[in-house]
Amino acid sequence: MRMADGIAAGRTAPQGQAGLTPGYMSGFGNGFETEALPGALPVGRNSPQRCAYGLYAEQLSGSPFTAPRASNERSWLYRIRPTVAHWGEFRRIDPGLWRSAPCTETELPPAPMRWDPIPLPPEKISLLEGVRTITTAGDAGAQSGMAAHVYLATRSMRDEYFYNADAEMLFVPQQGALRLWTEFGILDIAPGEIAVIPRGVKLRAELPGEAPARGYLCENYGGAFTLPERGPIGANCLANPRDFLTPVAAYEDREAPSTLTVKWGGTLWRAETDRSPLDVVAWHGNYAPYKYDLRRYSPVGPLLFDHADPSIFTVLTAPSETPGTANIDFVIFPERWMVAENTFRPPWYHMNVMSEFMGLIEGVYDAKTGGGFTPGGFSLHNAMLPHGPDRDAFEAASRAPLAPHKLSGTLAFMFETRAPQRVTRYAAEAPQFQADYALYGRKLERHFDPTRRDPA
Repeated sequence: MRMADGIAAGRTAPQGQAGLTPGYMSGFGNGFETEALPGALPVGRNSPQRCAYGLYAEQLSGSPFTAPRASNERSWLYRIRPTVAHWGEFRRIDPGLWRSAPCTETELPPAPMRWDPIPLPPEKISLLEGVRTITTAGDAGAQSGMAAHVYLATRSMRDEYFYNADAEMLFVPQQGALRLWTEFGILDIAPGEIAVIPRGVKLRAELPGEAPARGYLCENYGGAFTLPERGPIGANCLANPRDFLTPVAAYEDREAPSTLTVKWGGTLWRAETDRSPLDVVAWHGNYAPYKYDLRRYSPVGPLLFDHADPSIFTVLTAPSETPGTANIDFVIFPERWMVAENTFRPPWYHMNVMSEFMGLIEGVYDAKTGGGFTPGGFSLHNAMLPHGPDRDAFEAASRAPLAPHKLSGTLAFMFETRAPQRVTRYAAEAPQFQADYALYGRKLERHFDPTRRDPA
């Protein structure tokens, strides 16, 4: 990558080229400009009569044209052919285990739920074939709510392209790396990192070295993810804008039999094509994919006593029309110091109007130390259902010396939404479903003694 006149210049990106190192531009929500060929971007205008190199100009809008400037999202793409030229005769295909809201194919009693990790299959499947929906919430057509999935991939997508017209996609790798080749450039992500692909952005997912990959995927049907307000925290800490990375332009000029799959209206549609749609030579705007290293997150917490709300660990939030109520919050529980005095340090017992899908990327989650919640696993604590530490975590934290203690080698996350999450039939019937987890609270011991006011 080179820098010229403030423009990040990318490279052509032929499919499968080994050793190609993607370039990035830093900043969250910036107005970027980048070109893979010098002079490919028009100067001072968006749609010239004739574009350089014989390219087509195409605008991709992520918000209504009349949205306020602060929330208006759009990018101009300068491509070998416009998207309509990549179109074909679409046929509806089997979605496999991918589901969209509303999905009411099963009913389970209200209870905490948890699953063991879903193993990688022995057969060769792409990421697109390996999406397993666990929960859905809201209504994709009404652009409200979300879906939580696990993805499994044991082969790269070859000559296969995809875009999601229903939702923004948040990828959270847990095992193995992904190379996401998008219209805007290349994103490499591995466990400990995330990537966000906006609605309508085409991609192909490859496995570096063909090593299998597993992770979590959140479909955001509502407003786009943004950074949360810091409030009294002030100008620094949490997720800093400079640590978000957007790819420089990199394009494919490739004509060969291919397929384009589109998720639209909760259904998968596929067409045959004879070219790559990842043919954007240059682009500018603020509607683009990005990645973030969760290890750059700067947590804050109580320095004297009590346990702060988990909202202090929010990396990204997708707002709703109700102020202070998120369509989705993406929250992490990273390495951090615990220093509060005379305080029960793990999360407290509570019931919440939000519903929480939690996954574990590595290590042990401090509220679940009694086993059963391992990396790759996940849990669901729905709206207004009780949850909290298991017995082992409670007993240990109630008696632990309260010296400063660092939680190391751990990384958990939550997709938290205002909408109740419905479990799919696949998840309800999966052998990894821990049927006995719903009663973990029964193991908590009685400590009440009306003759002793002071705790033992």
